[in-house]
Parts: sequence; C-alpha cells; structure tokens
Amino acid sequence: MIHPRRLSPGDRIALVAPASGFKPAELDAGIRELGRLGFEAVCDPAIFERGWFEAGPPDVRARVLRQAWRDPSIAALLAVRGGYGSQQLLPLLEAEEMRQAAKLLIGYSDITALLWWSCMHGVVSLHGPMIEGRLAVGPTAYDEATFLRAVMVAEPLGELTPPGLEAFAPGEAAGPLLGGTLSQLVSLLGTPWAFEIPRGAILFLEDVGERPYRIHRMLTQLAQSGTMARAGALVFGEFPRCDEPGDGPAIRDVLRAFTRGFPGPVLFGFPSGHTAGPTWTLPLGVRGRVRTTPPAVAIDEAAVS
Repeated sequence: MIHPRRLSPGDRIALVAPASGFKPAELDAGIRELGRLGFEAVCDPAIFERGWFEAGPPDVRARVLRQAWRDPSIAALLAVRGGYGSQQLLPLLEAEEMRQAAKLLIGYSDITALLWWSCMHGVVSLHGPMIEGRLAVGPTAYDEATFLRAVMVAEPLGELTPPGLEAFAPGEAAGPLLGGTLSQLVSLLGTPWAFEIPRGAILFLEDVGERPYRIHRMLTQLAQSGTMARAGALVFGEFPRCDEPGDGPAIRDVLRAFTRGFPGPVLFGFPSGHTAGPTWTLPLGVRGRVRTTPPAVAIDEAAVS
C-alpha cells in the first residue's frame, strides 16, 4: 500500500463534492474549522453545480477530483458531504493518476465507493469526517485527536478504545482494515470495482437510517458473495436510527444474531462514519488488530508517510 504524504500546518486541502450538493453555509463553517486546525481549504467553483440528486454531472465531479490529484499545491482531498453519486465517477477516474499523486482522500457514507477504489488500487484512504454536519459543526461532531493524528503524524494510531464499544464474540485477530458504509459496499458487488477483501482482513461496517431487515439483507448479500467468510474479524459501527420502531428488533440484536457462529472476534459500536456523537477517523488499507478483552481496535500502521 502507498501511504500518502502527511499533512503539515498551512497545507492546502481541496474540498470536493463527488456525491450530493450541500448548503453553502456548511461549506463556509467547515472552511473556518479547517483554518482553525491550521489548513487552507480551497474548492473549485464547479462543486456548486447541481443536478437532480448530485452536485453536478458525473464528468464535472470527476474532473474536479482529477484536477485536485494533479495539482501539486493540493495536499489532500476532503469530501463536503455524502448522499449519492460517488459510484458514478468510478469509470471516469484514472487509477494511475491517483496512485502517482498519492494524496489523502477523506470521507465516509457515499464516499465509501471512492475510499474503496483508492484502497483497491493500493493507496491508503481515511474513513473520516466530512464538512457537512461534522467539521462544519466543530469538535463536538468529530474526534479531533484521531483526525489530526491520522493526517499529520507518520505513526500508527495505536489502540483505540472508544466508550460504548462492546464484544459480541470473543477472540483476537490481525489483518488489513477495510470497509465503510455497508449499503455502499454492497452496491459495488458485481461491478468492476467489487468490494473484495483478502483473507484475514478486519471488516469494518457501518450505516445509518436503514431498517433492520434491510441491514440483514445486505449482510446476507455480503455473506453469499464470500466476503464475510474471508474476514478474520468484524467491527460494526453504531448504526444510528436503524432500530425498528415500536416492538421491532433493535439493530444490535440483529447484528449479534447474524454473526453468531462467526469464527473470529466481533465488535459493535465503533464510532466512525455515521455516529450519534463525534465521529472517529479510521485509516483504511493499513494493518490493524482486534481484541475483545477489553474491546479495542488497534491501528498498527501509519496512514501517512
């Protein structure tokens, strides 16, 4: 795996909109927050274009990404928001161009398609905060410590033990950490960019606002594709707003039941991506470890160089 260059104070971060549109006020607030952290946020005016569901046509959104990779003054790319549309860009991007640039790509949710595309072509990416609802709000909405350490320090994040992390199944495992938003990963199956993990990988899965039967269906698809059988450990996010209303099943019970019999450790409640509180940053494509007594995810390899 290629490790992008670490960021330094004053570095320029390109704000990109590969998916849905956003509110200008959120963008302005996020730019101020990145400035507080010591970075200069810049954006192409094309990110303000709008389509039915997306921030402009696919070719325009892809062009903005490619220009940011080619621009030597840009140190990293950070998504303004998710929503829908990132998967449309995959046929329009050049993997070798991205590999040669070797810049951090940061986001989650719909951006999962691009995070995986980066990893499948050998470049570490970050499952971390975007502008809308996270950086625009400030440190109450994202974990500043894991974000800054992941992007600025060429050392492993080490052991992460966020409050609320619990074990569904005991054990220990080590391997590359891969994954992201479940619905996005499943949507890639059967395409040239299908989500395929190596045997022994730590599989991180999270989502938001999906009813339990839909989560169960997507997990079934991952299992039937062979993905779950290749995983050495499972780490689930918080899955906010995924409980069935009324007397229906809670998502944690559905996940616990679905993974019964999984031969490796299973954790639930890691706060990365869609979270009820601050979202933590997880590097994807790096070596990690999972243990369950007490529950912890350890990142054993730096995201940046």
